Amino acid sequence: MEQNSQALAGKHAVVTGGARGIGAAVTQALAAHGVMVTMLGRSAAPPSDLANKPDLHYVQADVCEPDELARAFDSARAAFGSIHILVNNAGQGRSAPFMKTDFELWRGMMQVNLDGPFHCIHAVLPGMLEAGWGRIVNVASTAGLTGYSYVSAYCAAKHGVVGLTRALALEVAAKGVTVNAVCPGYTETEMLQRTIDGIVAKTGRTAAEARAELSSRNPQKRMIQPEEVANAVTWLCLPGSEAITGQSIAIAGGEVM
Repeated sequence: MEQNSQALAGKHAVVTGGARGIGAAVTQALAAHGVMVTMLGRSAAPPSDLANKPDLHYVQADVCEPDELARAFDSARAAFGSIHILVNNAGQGRSAPFMKTDFELWRGMMQVNLDGPFHCIHAVLPGMLEAGWGRIVNVASTAGLTGYSYVSAYCAAKHGVVGLTRALALEVAAKGVTVNAVCPGYTETEMLQRTIDGIVAKTGRTAAEARAELSSRNPQKRMIQPEEVANAVTWLCLPGSEAITGQSIAIAGGEVM
């Protein structure tokens, strides 16, 4: 499939966290295939390179706030009509040893990483079922497929996303809707930089040493690029992927098999 086809022309996607990092790469990849994209984000406005484009719409909303989400999806439909594709990308990661993981941290990781996708799916699934076509892609993490020390709350939430993906895929398998997850390893984003900063602050290592430690977990000895994750998300939405559902695909250079 060409990188700039019109294979999805006329489709409307909502991408949460769609203006930065992996979300921005997904937004641009889908738009290259003819998709009209509504980006949801907590900032007041998107970066300048994603602003004022006719096929892109930005709505400020926090996925942890159901009332804000309801208004955001109303705005999305007002801009581009029915929603055919949902990419649940918004997420956060915080680290702490388990005995220092208080309920506030635990609940916060659940709200943004698991409750957020739940609310968004509720908002779009009825329309997809009525149309007989839909694509839901949850951006999970390799932390949804294996365990990592000091991020028990994040791991639990991302494992929940993988479980939600599998269960919902079975419910809608015969109704024209596919549900999948992509599970990136350490990816060049602001979240990765915060992870590196945290390692530096807690261990005294240099940023270069922290980066080398994280990249060493990838058998390819590198970080994942946002565009690599976006390519997988886009493939799951393109014609020819209809038989792929209920899957959690690791984008991690072989770290998780």
